[in-house]
Amino acid sequence: VQLVESGGGLVQPGGSLRLSCTGSGFTFYSSGMRWYRQAPGKEREWVGFINNYGGSTNYAAPVKGRFTISRDAVKNTVYLQMSSLKPEDTAVYYCNVYYRDRDYWGQGTQVTVSP
Repeated sequence: VQLVESGGGLVQPGGSLRLSCTGSGFTFYSSGMRWYRQAPGKEREWVGFINNYGGSTNYAAPVKGRFTISRDAVKNTVYLQMSSLKPEDTAVYYCNVYYRDRDYWGQGTQVTVSP
């Protein structure tokens, strides 16, 4: 199983960014996918989830209404569209899949929100 995130960078407050996570080595189309983030000095926290066919999503309270998760089964990719970004959204963002009784993580992508 391999997960590869991309799309991070530096963005000003109020801006937008889209992260991508491409998976391989597992049945992507039938797997729910999660996004997490970890800010400096803080524990990793759950950001949101999309179910296997993309028909259902849910989000952590701090990002609800600003972040949107979607997926493309053809590209084996899940996206995290982030808008109205705030400095407190600064973190390394990770995608995650729970597959065959264990968690798998990507390497993470850095998002920095700063003037």
